[in-house]
Amino acid sequence: MSNNSPTPAVHLPREIKVLVAGAFLIAIGFGIVAPVLPQFARSFDVSVSAAAVVVSVFALTRLLFAPLSGVLVERMGERRTYIAGILIVGASSAACAFAHDYWQLLIYRGLGGIGSTMFTVAAMGLLIRLAPPQARGRVSSVYSGSFLLGSIAGPVVGGLLAGFGLALPFLVYAGALVLVAALVAWQLREPAHDGGALATAVGAASVSGSGGTSGAAGAPSAGARTVTMAALQEALPLREALGQSAFRAALASAFANGWSAMGIRMALVPLFATAALGAGPEVAGISLAVFAIGTAAALAFSGRLADTWGRKPMVVLGLVVNAAAMAVLGLSGNEFIFFAISAIAGFGSGLMGPALQATMADVIGNGRSGGRPLAVFQMSGDLGSIIGPIAAGVLVDALSYEAAFAIAAAVSAVAVLTWLGTKDTRQPL
Repeated sequence: MSNNSPTPAVHLPREIKVLVAGAFLIAIGFGIVAPVLPQFARSFDVSVSAAAVVVSVFALTRLLFAPLSGVLVERMGERRTYIAGILIVGASSAACAFAHDYWQLLIYRGLGGIGSTMFTVAAMGLLIRLAPPQARGRVSSVYSGSFLLGSIAGPVVGGLLAGFGLALPFLVYAGALVLVAALVAWQLREPAHDGGALATAVGAASVSGSGGTSGAAGAPSAGARTVTMAALQEALPLREALGQSAFRAALASAFANGWSAMGIRMALVPLFATAALGAGPEVAGISLAVFAIGTAAALAFSGRLADTWGRKPMVVLGLVVNAAAMAVLGLSGNEFIFFAISAIAGFGSGLMGPALQATMADVIGNGRSGGRPLAVFQMSGDLGSIIGPIAAGVLVDALSYEAAFAIAAAVSAVAVLTWLGTKDTRQPL
């Protein structure tokens, strides 16, 4: 079949729809808490810097405990690790609501980062096992889109709930996470060992590889039944993953995306809108919204293109678009141009996201656990989102906003270079 042929119709397993629904609820809950967390910290009569630490401690513990999450996925299985991580974040959120002082809030919020990295790594592993190889980009796009929609709706709900007390959003978030844990425990239940039923579900459309077919979604094919439990629970060694150029390029791309799309966008863009454009905080909020709109617009088709056109061209295109937007963002002369460039930056992020996830799925494959490689992949993105704002702040203080945005563009350009000579991981349809 030609590489330009449309992707054959593929029925996605019901379990993927469960994970997508879970991602939506998680994102709404996170969005509910995000706008009130700094205010809640400030209610303990601490400085703005101290309140910011409460926000960043979550990302820090995610980064520090990502290696442990990879080990847990390999030993406990994706499903159990996912549920345990969700419940840890839920308990952390509920505890935050009852914090009596700043230090309790800091500790409780930091503990939530441990659970967050657990369910994030496990969710990626589940999607890799469940997604049919010919629809990996599409699955990643749907999952990311669901999370994005939830993250847009969450702050609106959180703002409304805050009127009833700053502690209430944390309790609502905890309740949503318990609901997600129950949903996953019910819908992804295995009859025996963790991975057993999951192996069957994967076999329906993906374990049999290029030639396997199935009837109803979720029904195992004959070829799938020949896959042994030992094969499914085999872990991909990190050293073997690092030996693949596509994996190394994916790490560099995740770092660049974390630096610009997550770090610079959240930390520097709002400050630039206020300081350089002389605009109010509402303009900064609108810029974040249009970034999300740009991302959503790209996700509408980028996953399918990653499955048909290839992973590599989509990642490279996304990095180039993002680099170009970052390079000129500091030159925005008015709010309209600022909004337009923000949307383009979001569009670039949406172009590369599904293809990056699909590349990781190709590297690991459906029949193996990729806990440690997935943990390193997540750490790469988190590290970029932590280092990016710090480096940008130093550059702004020493030079200018233009210099900070230019360095962000340079980081994306370096990530593009890592794809030179790298073979596309997409298998012919």
